[in-house]
Amino acid sequence: MADSLKTLYQEQAVPKLKEEFGYSNPHEVPKLFKVTVNRGLGEASQNAKALESSISELAMITGQRPVVTRAKRAIAGFKIREGMPVGVKVTLRSDRMYAFTNRLINLTLPRIRDFRGVSPRSFDGRGNYTLGLREQLIFPEVEYDSVDQIRGMDITIVTTANTDEEGRALLKALGMPFKES
Repeated sequence: MADSLKTLYQEQAVPKLKEEFGYSNPHEVPKLFKVTVNRGLGEASQNAKALESSISELAMITGQRPVVTRAKRAIAGFKIREGMPVGVKVTLRSDRMYAFTNRLINLTLPRIRDFRGVSPRSFDGRGNYTLGLREQLIFPEVEYDSVDQIRGMDITIVTTANTDEEGRALLKALGMPFKES
């Protein structure tokens, strides 16, 4: 499955981007660098079960065990002390990155209710794209009965593109369904 997106990139996206931006060297063409899946868990400090279920869900979705992120400093207003767990994240590279991105574009995003495309404005100025999802049930790997609470997550697609325009063209060539603005 990962090979299909990788071959799509090599056979179709690279020539298209070389022509569009006038690259002379195939190594100048932007490519996917990594994909980060992150979930903030404010309630993890009081509820250890939320942390465990999030770890198992992200492991199921991505195929890789997540890392627990911890608070860097204490914030009394949020009842958080330094070192407390505040979220989980997974960084995907290489074949797992291509497999996850392929599943995201072709299986998961079309399952969102009333889906009309993702926002083309969620780029950071350096060609990286961040997408926020409201629920984990849109992933086919997650079973409805095993979910204790609906939780969202952020997915960041980091590319080697220098500008948002190049990053947008790369993701569009890979099949990312952007909204017409």
